[in-house]
Amino acid sequence: MLVFAGLGNPGKTYENTRHNVGFMTIDELSKEWNIPLDKTKFNGKYGIGFVSGKKVLLVKPLTYMNLSGECLRTLLDYYEIPVDNLKVIYDDLDLPTGRIRLRTKGSAGGHNGIKSMIQHLGTTEFNRIRIGIGRPVNGMKIVDYVLGAFTDEEEPAIQEAVRQSAKACEASLEKPFLEVMNEFNAKV
Repeated sequence: MLVFAGLGNPGKTYENTRHNVGFMTIDELSKEWNIPLDKTKFNGKYGIGFVSGKKVLLVKPLTYMNLSGECLRTLLDYYEIPVDNLKVIYDDLDLPTGRIRLRTKGSAGGHNGIKSMIQHLGTTEFNRIRIGIGRPVNGMKIVDYVLGAFTDEEEPAIQEAVRQSAKACEASLEKPFLEVMNEFNAKV
């Protein structure tokens, strides 16, 4: 089974915030692949279905961003899924707004959700789709920025980044992630 996990924070308060682009991508995949997120277990909301003949699990951890790894570790263990079958989608301050970047490994880069993933998975080697949200300006605190909504100017770029991230997920059903990474990272 292949797992696509979008990181974010649960609840209406955080729904369309920068920190929730991972959740937005899972919602997009849920719609495109007709896999309802109808199960709540392991501190996550998830759904299982088939896409292109492959069994797929879409998940949004409900533990809040900083504890995302708890949900994913428990879910992977329960379904006996290797970490190699996991793709994690999340926001990245170090990428320009709307830019996506795929990676097969790396540090947390200051992202608490990824710190939790690394801690609970016991490795820095898992597939990632990072969605750029840019950095705050005018002295705004990072926490206020990531928990804030996108501006009207940012919205089209973010919607396109979510679509591209979903396309990268779809491509990874048919091709090795490294190949998908090279294809999508080459796009500007």
